Formats: sequence, structure tokens, C-alpha cells
Amino acid sequence: MTTTGTPPTATATATASATASASASAVRGGGWSRLLRRPVLSLGLGLVVVLVLAGVLAPLLAPAAPAQQGPLALAHPSAAHPLGTDEYGRDLFSRVLYGLRQDVFATVVAVPIGALAGILIGLASGLARWLDTAVQRLFDVMLSFTALIAGVTVAMIIGSGGTAVMVTIALVNVPLFGRLIRSSVVGERQRDYVVAATAIGSGRVRILVRHILPNGLDPLIVQFALSMSTAVFIEGGMSYVGLGIRPPAPSLGSLLQGSMNFLAQNPWYAIGPMAAVTLLVLGFQLVADGLTASLLRR
Repeated sequence: MTTTGTPPTATATATASATASASASAVRGGGWSRLLRRPVLSLGLGLVVVLVLAGVLAPLLAPAAPAQQGPLALAHPSAAHPLGTDEYGRDLFSRVLYGLRQDVFATVVAVPIGALAGILIGLASGLARWLDTAVQRLFDVMLSFTALIAGVTVAMIIGSGGTAVMVTIALVNVPLFGRLIRSSVVGERQRDYVVAATAIGSGRVRILVRHILPNGLDPLIVQFALSMSTAVFIEGGMSYVGLGIRPPAPSLGSLLQGSMNFLAQNPWYAIGPMAAVTLLVLGFQLVADGLTASLLRR
């Protein structure tokens, strides 16, 4: 007597795949449920949210336009000018707020672009051995450039400015995310749920996107927070050496560079942007530490 229906082998492998995916989701769900209970993560998120809102709402919070000059050059802090003024009489508090705005914009645009490109390239390396070799050599070349050297190269090609900053941030992050997801591809493709998915006829692209990528998200999330803090340094470094945001538009890096010759007259010229950079980077680092503790150390 013959029977119809799903073969026992296919049923068993499908069940194994579903069980493995459900188990992974449950573990990740338990990690996410603990996130908000970690003081480090809460403090980091609080700092980031406050500073991001300060930058986004700069037109409403700033007491003056960032390029508006006044008669009081290098004035000390007062009620009218909370951080004093620069050498042109421009309000430093307003310029720090708009500098934060520039950093936030560059970070939230460039880091996701670099992360997405790196993840797609890293996943593609799992399609064929020759492609994996080519991608890894490409990542080796990209990682051989420091962020500043990469910024100089980009500025030479497309010119200095905000676009050069964002392109540099994106390029720096491509190999970081690509290597992370490639490690997940190598580590996960021999797991039972991947073998089961292969046995029931799933294609390579489907396995990479539907099974391996979700199980490799945790380190990517942590790296995303770290990359946000690194992006602040890249913008600051490029603007400090004149390759980033062009004056008179303010940025935290250009404010620090401009303050070097006037520290004796008004030290708040440097303290304001330095505090903003420090707190923003600290916030992202605390978020990364909290995510590491919750997602990677379970």
C-alpha cells in the first residue's frame, strides 16, 4: 500500500529547523527583556537621547543664529551667552548646539549605510568560496587605512565637506560589519538548523537571509552602537584638520580647532564642544557596554 504526504525525512528536518529558529528567538527575546533593567544601558540611552534632541531642536533652543556676529568678542559666559562668544562675537552655546546637529546627522545617516553595505557584502561572501576570498582581501585593504587616512583620501577625490565626512564614516564601517556577519556565516552554516534547511531544498540566499542573518544580529547590534561613537570621532578629526564641515557652518571638530588660539581669553570656547563630544561618545559607549552585557554575555 502506498501513502501520500510529506516524506518522514523532510518532516523531521523541517521540524528541526523550526525548533532551532524558535530556540534562537527565545534566547534573543530573553536578552532583550533584560535590556532596560541595566543601569549602564539606561544611562547611556539617556545621554544619547538628550544630546540628540539638543542637536535636532537646535533652531528652537539656540539663543542666536550660529553665524550671527556680535560686538562682544571672546566674552566670558553670561546670561545672554551661556558659553561666552568666539573671536567674531558669535554665541558659542548656539554653535555647539548646531555642531551637535551636524554630528547627529552625519552619524545617523552614514553608519546605517556602511552597516547595510557591509552586511550585504559579508552575506554575499557565503555564496561561493572564490567570492569569499575576494571579499576578505577587499576588507583587508579597507582595514589597512586608518579613519583619518581614509578621510584624506576621500576628501582628495570628492572634496572636503559634510559629504566627505559621511562617505568616510560609511567606508570605515563596511569591513567591520562585513567581517562580523561573515564570521556568523562561517560559524552557523554547519549548525543543525542550517543543515535541515538545506535538506528541505532552501536556496543559499534564503538560508543566509532567513536563518543565518537573524542568528548573527547580536554582535551587529553591539557594533552599531560602537560605530556611532567612532563616527563622532571621525567627524571631529576631519573637521579639526579642515577636511570636514566647512566654516562658517559649525561642527564640534572645527570649534575645537578654532579654540586653540584663544584658550587664555575664553577657555569655554574649547570646554563647550569638548564636553559635547565627550558626553556623546560616552553615551554611545555605555549603550554598547549595556548591549554587550545583555546580548553577548548570556
